[in-house]
Amino acid sequence: MTATVTSAVTSATAIAASVATRQLRVAVAGGRLDVTLDRPQARNALSVDTLRELEMVFTRFAAVPDICVVVLTGAGDRAFAAGGDLKELDAHRSEAQAGALFDTGRAALDAVRRFPAPVVAALNGVALGGGAELSMACDFRLAAAHAGIGFVQAQLALTTGFGGCADLQAVVGPRKAMGLMLAAQLLKPAEAERLGLLDAVAGEGESLDALVDRFVAPILARPPALARDLKAMALAGMDPARRAALSAEERARFIRAWTSQEHWVAAERMLARRS
Repeated sequence: MTATVTSAVTSATAIAASVATRQLRVAVAGGRLDVTLDRPQARNALSVDTLRELEMVFTRFAAVPDICVVVLTGAGDRAFAAGGDLKELDAHRSEAQAGALFDTGRAALDAVRRFPAPVVAALNGVALGGGAELSMACDFRLAAAHAGIGFVQAQLALTTGFGGCADLQAVVGPRKAMGLMLAAQLLKPAEAERLGLLDAVAGEGESLDALVDRFVAPILARPPALARDLKAMALAGMDPARRAALSAEERARFIRAWTSQEHWVAAERMLARRS
C-alpha cells in the first residue's frame, strides 16, 4: 500500500516538473493540484494557447490517482479570467476559425468538467464571459470579497462558447440562465452566492487563500479514491444526451454570433476603450 501511494506521489511530482506551460503555473503538494492562470498583464484572458494548456494539464493529471482536489485560480487580484483575449482573437473572423475556437475552448473546459477529482475555482477577481464559463466548469466556486462573476457575452453580441450555457442552466435553470445572459451584468459576490453560482465568499478580514484552505481541508481528509468515486457519481447524475444536444446548438449559434457584424463592431469598440 505504501509503495503504491509513494509511486503515485512521485508520478504527480514528475508530471508537474515535466509539464511545460507558458500561460499557467502548476504545483502539486499533499494530494492538492494548484493551477494558476498566469497572464495578469492581460487580466488572465483566455488565449488559444491558454485553452490548449488547460486541456493538456487537466488531461495529464487526470491519470494521477492520488490527486484529491484541484484548485484553479488566476494570478494577481484583478481577474480570475476576463474572458477571451480580444486582441489575439481579432484575427479569427471566419466561420471555420470560429468553429475551431469553439472546439478548442470546449475541449479545455470539458477536461476541467470531467477531471476525476473535485475541482475548485478560486475567484481572485472578476470572472467574465469565457472566464465565467471556466469557473462554472468547476465543481465548486469560492470568491474573494472583491470578486464577481458575469456572463457578459451579450455585451459583445455573443452567446456562450465553451459549454457554459449548460453549466449555468444546471445551477439556476434555463429561464433564469437566459435572463442572466441577456442582462450581461457583473454579479457581486453576495448576489452570485444567493443564486448558487458561488459556494462561499471570503469574510471580512479573511483572505481567499485562507478560505480555499478551509474549504478543501475536508476533501483532502478523505481517501483520494473516495473523492473520485463521489465525483464520478456527480458526473453520472448529469444528462449526457441533453448536454450533447445543447452543445451542438450552442456551437452553431456561437459561430453565427462570432461572425456577425454586430459582434465585431462591439469588439472593436471595447478594444478602443481599453487602448
